[in-house]
Amino acid sequence: MQELEATAEDKVEDESEELLPFNYSITSYGADYPVDGLVKRMDNGSIYVPKFQRGYVWKLKEASRFIESLLLGLPVPGIFLAKEQDTQKLLVIDGQQRLSTIQYFYNGVFEPSKKEFVLEGIPSKFEGITYKLLSEEDKRRLDDSIMPATVVKQDEPSDDDSSIYHIFERLNTGGVKLQSQEIRACIYHGEFNELLGELNTNQAWRSIYGAVDARMKDQELILRFLALYYDGKNYQKPMKGFLNKFMGRNRHLEIYTNNKIREVFYNTVETAYICLGEKAFRPKKLLNATVFDSVMVGISCRLENGSITNEESVRLKYQALLENKDFLNVTTNTARTTEVPIVESRLKQAISAFADVE
Repeated sequence: MQELEATAEDKVEDESEELLPFNYSITSYGADYPVDGLVKRMDNGSIYVPKFQRGYVWKLKEASRFIESLLLGLPVPGIFLAKEQDTQKLLVIDGQQRLSTIQYFYNGVFEPSKKEFVLEGIPSKFEGITYKLLSEEDKRRLDDSIMPATVVKQDEPSDDDSSIYHIFERLNTGGVKLQSQEIRACIYHGEFNELLGELNTNQAWRSIYGAVDARMKDQELILRFLALYYDGKNYQKPMKGFLNKFMGRNRHLEIYTNNKIREVFYNTVETAYICLGEKAFRPKKLLNATVFDSVMVGISCRLENGSITNEESVRLKYQALLENKDFLNVTTNTARTTEVPIVESRLKQAISAFADVE
């Protein structure tokens, strides 16, 4: 197994940061929600707080001060919501801490500690108060407190929610910046996202990649392989946008099924592990994302014609690829690896290399 504490940046050699050009028609409007209405919508799932790595970070004192501001009638910062096209639910882009805090207070439990939510660290009459202990007048004041919101909805293109990715990426800049796959897991939550998590536990894949990556880079590599295998002929740069669209279109496994995806990934990665071992996809020290996606596609295309029985032949073909100057040129120049001709070239070379393996 590889080192357990390595970060995604330590373990994967990848292309440089990509710009994501976009052109959308987006509707946005302001909405003033009463606090009790927000709590009701969160409890019934109409407002959805996506689960991502950073999670809820406020301490009890910070949460108490926010509730106190509402009780005192002070203005509070607004939240940012996105209306999902298929469910009409509101996804929280910015404002998770505030929304979760009011939900915890109304429900009586401060979830991080699992203890009763008692206001503390505030120099006012509300010190030591729970929601149940509020006077009826204070409860009404809190219920009627307004939290301003901006709601956005993508009108065009109508077949995905990719604009929400861009907005999410730009607004969530506080603390540790979210990685691309963390954002996708929030926006494209559903059956495909859950399947990526399942595929990520495959033992052969774990032996090759190493420990599960907290920033989801390992899941992004699986997505990358699947997107290029199934839809590589329609690839358009940037890679980040290509992956967004592929995951968005197949969010509910309506195009490529659960069983088919599982069969393709398991067969391919287990063959790679048997034939190439733990050091697969590493022309140097680090796992190279472009070597990974092209070799995986090459092996999977060969497996469409049946199982591979000559393991040594796979190793020899793989080694020949890594010694081929043309292949190295389209997999190691990190400034250009997502250009359309470069992607087409490396996939074509890998598919050809493994095509006649027995």
